[in-house]
Amino acid sequence: MTSLKTITLLTLLTALSAACRTDKSEFVLAKPESVATLEPINKYDALKTYLNTGDNPNFKLGAGVGLSDYLAKGVVYRMINSNFNDITLGYEMKHGAVVKADGKLDLTNVTNLLKAAQAAGVSVYGHTLAWHANQNASYLNSLLLTGVDFDPADKRVNYANGSFEQNQTGWNSWGGSSTRDIINTGLVGTKSLRFTHTSKANPWDAQIALDFSPSPIPVGEYTLSFFVRSDAPGKFRCSTVGSGADVQYQPDVITTTTWQYVEWDIKSAGTLSALRYDMGTTPGTYYLDEVRLNPKSTLYKKPVILQLSADEKTRIIGGAMDKWISEMVTQTKPYVKAWDVVNEPMDDAKPSTLKTAAGRAALATDEFYWQDYLGKDYAVRAFKLARQNGNADDILFINDYNLEYDLNKCQGLIDYVRYIEANGAKVDGIGTQMHMSLDTKRENIDQMFRLLAATGKMIKISEMDIGIGTGIKTAAATPAQYKAQAELYEYTIKKYMELVPAKQRYGITMWSPMDSPDGSSWRAGEPIGLWKRDYTRKQAYGGFANGLAGRNVSADFK
Repeated sequence: MTSLKTITLLTLLTALSAACRTDKSEFVLAKPESVATLEPINKYDALKTYLNTGDNPNFKLGAGVGLSDYLAKGVVYRMINSNFNDITLGYEMKHGAVVKADGKLDLTNVTNLLKAAQAAGVSVYGHTLAWHANQNASYLNSLLLTGVDFDPADKRVNYANGSFEQNQTGWNSWGGSSTRDIINTGLVGTKSLRFTHTSKANPWDAQIALDFSPSPIPVGEYTLSFFVRSDAPGKFRCSTVGSGADVQYQPDVITTTTWQYVEWDIKSAGTLSALRYDMGTTPGTYYLDEVRLNPKSTLYKKPVILQLSADEKTRIIGGAMDKWISEMVTQTKPYVKAWDVVNEPMDDAKPSTLKTAAGRAALATDEFYWQDYLGKDYAVRAFKLARQNGNADDILFINDYNLEYDLNKCQGLIDYVRYIEANGAKVDGIGTQMHMSLDTKRENIDQMFRLLAATGKMIKISEMDIGIGTGIKTAAATPAQYKAQAELYEYTIKKYMELVPAKQRYGITMWSPMDSPDGSSWRAGEPIGLWKRDYTRKQAYGGFANGLAGRNVSADFK
């Protein structure tokens, strides 16, 4: 019995042991395809380590970045500094960001950025000096007005202290996180009132006020008149303060960046004590000049805003360009050694001619075309100014988009460079933006590089990013499309290295290193970057690095 019990126990233990033993032929989970695909990407080194500094020790590997993102010195700052040796600000060095309502330059934020980049060992590419967009168009347009022609016979009493030349007696404002000041530019005279508010609310929640103390306006009929403009399309109304019928409301006034003359007929029953500009419905910055409250009359001509002659406009806008470029380049030259001097000059429909506002039904509030006032030589002037006011060895570029899409536009830009140089200015380099999608023709990419290289100029890929296709957002992109995106990044960079001689390669700037967020002003929600929004690398990172290295880097990891 003992022997049988022993044998039975041993048999049972053996069976249990076998049941618990790991069978290596089972329960092995295959890596998900997404993990297997990205695993080697995470083994890549920082992008700038793949530069061949032997061929071109000064090669610039750049990234587009926002000023506030960089100055925050967070993840974006560290990612940029680790992978790139150059940055370009998307907006903050442009005319619209720097030039204020009185024409003065405010470079406080830009200087802070330049110092931070220098401390990090990163250079800054200046972007941009002469462009038609991102302009302080309201300031430039204000220079084209000479004032107002008033009827000299109109000697009516004026109950409003509205010239703003001497003081603001009687004026007040409140609400909407608002500010009010007097600036040293005006349509009539040299000053005007500026009012800014930031909170959309009821009309009366943000107001400019004019009190007629110590006495109300006498009984009678009156005309309130004034000149107004705004930095962006705006809307407001006027109202009066009093009792009963003396409380009146004006229909809405729609404003633009151009000065306009407004009249409103009102009545006073003897209690009208104040005027209100009800600004609350549309936040923005508004300008008032020459506010008058006169007894109503049909005997006098309405004021006329005077315009300059064509020659006078050319002289004044030329002076504005001189001031802008000379001051911008002079104040930043301790840090900035290369500039995008002329940006996007060529017309899309007529690629051998310059863009123009002529024939446009409407312009964006930040559009102003230097060439419409200075002619074809506007670029000659811009390059001369940048050359005269910068460092002796600054590298100055002209830059445009869709050169790989439309080879006629590429040729048009090259011809324009020849024109600029034939008229006394020197262009050092040509920038090709290369905002592409997966359907971009590779043969066009090749031919564009050949055309540009044949100029002998420095060639820069200035704003590179690659989307999946029209309207395709991040959530809809497929693994196959991400693979194709990586391949196109690699192909484009390899062709740049192959078809552009080393001595002509200025560098490559990745315009959107990360996928674009929803709501962005640039390719909103598109997966155009090398990193996802959570800062993880994409296949495109590997393609970009392979292009720089000139080989499949991932082969080293096998």
